[in-house]
Amino acid sequence: MMPMAEFTYDPSLIRNFSIIAHIDHGKSTLADRMLELTGTISKREMQEQVLDAMDLERERGITIKAHPVRMLYRAKDGRVYQMNLIDTPGHVDFTYEVSRSLAACEGALLVVDAGQGIQAQSLANVHLAMERSLTIIPVLNKIDLPTADIPGTYEQLEESLAMPREEVILASAKSGIGIEEVLERIVTDIPPPKVEEDGKLRALIFDSRYDPYRGVMVYVRIVSGSIKKGQIVRFMAKDVAYEVLEVGVFTPLQKPVESLSAGEVGYFAGNIKAVADVRIGDTVTQAKGGAVQPLPGFRDIHPVVFAGIYPVDSQDFEALRDALGKLRLNDSALHVEQESSTALGFGFRCGFLGLLHLEIVFERLQREFDLDIITTSPSVIYRIVLQDGSTLEIDNPAKYPDASLISCIEEPWVTCHILTPQDYLGNIMALTLEKRGNCVKMETLDSKRLLVTYRLPLNEIITDFADRLKSVTKGFASFDYLFSGYEPGDIVKLEIRVNEEPVDAFSRLIHRSKAETEGRALCSKLVEVIPMQLFRVPVQAAIGGKVIARETIRALAKNVTAKCYGGDITRKRKLWEKQKEGKKRMKEIGKVSIPQSAFMSILKLNAE
Repeated sequence: MMPMAEFTYDPSLIRNFSIIAHIDHGKSTLADRMLELTGTISKREMQEQVLDAMDLERERGITIKAHPVRMLYRAKDGRVYQMNLIDTPGHVDFTYEVSRSLAACEGALLVVDAGQGIQAQSLANVHLAMERSLTIIPVLNKIDLPTADIPGTYEQLEESLAMPREEVILASAKSGIGIEEVLERIVTDIPPPKVEEDGKLRALIFDSRYDPYRGVMVYVRIVSGSIKKGQIVRFMAKDVAYEVLEVGVFTPLQKPVESLSAGEVGYFAGNIKAVADVRIGDTVTQAKGGAVQPLPGFRDIHPVVFAGIYPVDSQDFEALRDALGKLRLNDSALHVEQESSTALGFGFRCGFLGLLHLEIVFERLQREFDLDIITTSPSVIYRIVLQDGSTLEIDNPAKYPDASLISCIEEPWVTCHILTPQDYLGNIMALTLEKRGNCVKMETLDSKRLLVTYRLPLNEIITDFADRLKSVTKGFASFDYLFSGYEPGDIVKLEIRVNEEPVDAFSRLIHRSKAETEGRALCSKLVEVIPMQLFRVPVQAAIGGKVIARETIRALAKNVTAKCYGGDITRKRKLWEKQKEGKKRMKEIGKVSIPQSAFMSILKLNAE
């Protein structure tokens, strides 16, 4: 490990880059080795996945948040370069993190596992980088593993991405092989940042975080001008001004500096308590005489999966509201709006980019904010065309209009790219057929692998598709999807009734072909979790007025003849008749109160 070099500001010596790869291709380990080699982190401070600060990231071995870090590297030409790495996640749900990281860079390292080859998410991220005209440096990682297929991966890179094998760096992040060559190629291949001549401050916000003591910490890439302590800056989207109280860089811990200049990456704090004032993709400029036009921001992120999040204890509602506000600051794709349910009380309807995104937000709320919460089953946005020609977009079955007013219902579809070994094609076709998918095309990538393109309804993707795909292909297939539009579908409202009364919390919008199976499963679950009453309680699943599934909760048996010792049988018969009449009357006027524990059990079963 070399000692930390000294850097004198010069835009031509700055390199801003990102690392893009599929999950578990060695992206975080490569970043660790680079931090070690440049002397950014000492051996004593070093730990695995040093840029993955969240416990969740370490446990799952995935990157969830983009992490910036500054490294100083003395190249072979004798000059010291400032390298700003913005680490990126690899899962399909976190594509928005990748896009905003790439917007702050001039180049990217494409890391490919020599054993697994190019995966679907690698392809998707490379195309994101190409759209932004970034310089891409291919790195073939894990070359020292027995399973490494270097010639085969060379062929994939040439055929899929037109990257000649001469440009590919052979490396092993675990062993430290090829790391110096990676750093040298960053210096020679990735261009320095372009600097505007007018000197006006333009800074792109690519992330932010809430600090309880300093307010909002804004992560920026300075495009032109400079930002320093004491300066008054303006957020162009909200048109609000704040005084800069601290400016700093990531080493990878936050380190205060005097100023940040054009081309550099860092953070600033300005006692910003209003979380909504900071928007990812916004431009920061000086309050007086600043830039007129904002920088081209990111595309708007539209959530595709919706679920309700409710506190188990209604007294935690305000704490949940604050926690979601702080998470939104750190996660621009999280959509939040307040709602209430007769069964679960006050809560929030939240929009996510996918099921993993929902899972991560749920776990972060529990761990970071110590909240006891429950989520409803995930759903997508359906577009309902009414008889009068107007359209209605709903994601909650409670907002479903009267069936007589509906002309047709459209559901969202996605284009899904699946990369798979040829041996598992039959299994994949069976799975996609079950999920109502249509095969668009099939391409041969090499002698062993296929790229299959399917169109699938989004509501079939968001539940168990990824897990099922991994199961039927023994973990070898990977997939990536893009929203492709709305199409008319036979969508119905599956209504659950307990003792003839509809229960909105269990109702859902579903395709007619799946309604009966889902209805039977729900009724069976409810019979187990709703306590027995003194009378028989029917649990029904219905579409409109037609009942498609039914189970019955047995009545509690009370032995009314226990007090009779001997005597005539007519005495017992009289008591039994009286009990029968009582139960009949109770069934007519009785109400079944469903305990919250029953709702929790069903929702937890849906989440598993």
